[in-house]
Parts: sequence; structure tokens; C-alpha cells
Amino acid sequence: MRSALRFWLSSVGRKAIMAVTGLVFCGYVLAHMAGNMLLYKGPAAINAYAAGLHAMPTLLWLARLALIGATVLHVWAATSLTITNWRARPLAYSQQDYLVATYASRTMIWSGPILGLFVIYHLAHLTLGTAYPADFIAGDVYHNVVRGFQRPVVSGFYILAMLALGLHLYHGAWSMLQSLGVNHPRYNGIRKVAAILFALAVSGGNISFPLAVLTGFVR
Repeated sequence: MRSALRFWLSSVGRKAIMAVTGLVFCGYVLAHMAGNMLLYKGPAAINAYAAGLHAMPTLLWLARLALIGATVLHVWAATSLTITNWRARPLAYSQQDYLVATYASRTMIWSGPILGLFVIYHLAHLTLGTAYPADFIAGDVYHNVVRGFQRPVVSGFYILAMLALGLHLYHGAWSMLQSLGVNHPRYNGIRKVAAILFALAVSGGNISFPLAVLTGFVR
């Protein structure tokens, strides 16, 4: 038991926790984006999809609890690893180190908090209806999405959050695969392309929703 605890508290163990929880998040954001694509099939399709999810409350709450647990572990591992790195290297990175690091990896420290704030706002906006209660109709997902994204400020914030998500997913997917053992000079190029394509697919798909409403394609 003590040896297992020492492993999970070590840098390798915490990176493994980040990788596994990151895999959970990758699966969720992909499935969430794919489900929301039903917006393009009209009100009946996406509202039926949402109703189907709420018709399985046990499964829905199990998924929510799993995501909450994964979030707590992911944030703890990320924060503790960052603090460990700062303590191990108290001096500022040199200009050369700064250039070598990817832009996505350097922005992980702020893209994470932005995404955390986005999730809170997203729940208040489209799940609980507390952000704009006058425009919210329980069970009518299509109406709530369209009315919400007709506000340019709201759409702008969603797009900004999805750009942060894309950067986070790119570096996260790259690091996750490395932590899970997919790290070899022969495959690193494929790993990079896979991370880029995954990040573009999820963030691009999500960005398409507010753009579709703002341009009148979805109304």
C-alpha cells in the first residue's frame, strides 16, 4: 500500500494520473461535440438526444461523478507537478528554453483556468438556465443554444474558450500518449499529427455552433 502511494505521489505517478484522466476528458469532449452536431439536423433531433440522456439518470449521474473525480485528480496532479517544476528550477527559463517549448505547452497554465471558468458558465447557460433565465426553456436545447449564441459577446466567449480547449487538447493529447508509452522516434510524427487533428476536430466542431447561429445558418 505504501509503495503504491509513493508511486502515485511521484512525478511519474502524477503524470500517469494526468494521462488517464486526460483520456477520460478526450473521450467526453469528443462524444459531447459529436452529440451536439445534431443541432444541424434541427430541433427535434437534438432535443430528442438530450431527452434520451436525461431518461437514463443513473448512467448520467455516474458519468457526471466520474468527470468530477477525474477533474479533481487532473487539477491536483497538474498543480502539484507545476509547483514541483517551479521548485526544481527557481530561475526563469532562458530565452532558448522558451523558444524550444511549444506555444501550447506554455499556455497550459492559463488555458486550464479559462476552461474551468467556461465549464461553470456553460452549465449556468445551457444546463441550469441561470445565466439568462428569461430566454431559457427547459428541455428545448435547440432554442436555448440559438438564443444564447445570438448574443455576440456569448459567442465570442465560447469561441475564445474553444481556442483554449484546442491548445489544451493538442498539448494534452501529445503528452498523454507519451505518458502512456507511445513515445518512439518512429511514431512521434504520427503522434503529433494525431494530436493536432484531434484538437482541430473537437475545437473546430464546437466553434462551428456559435458561428452557424451568428451567420444565420442555424436559426
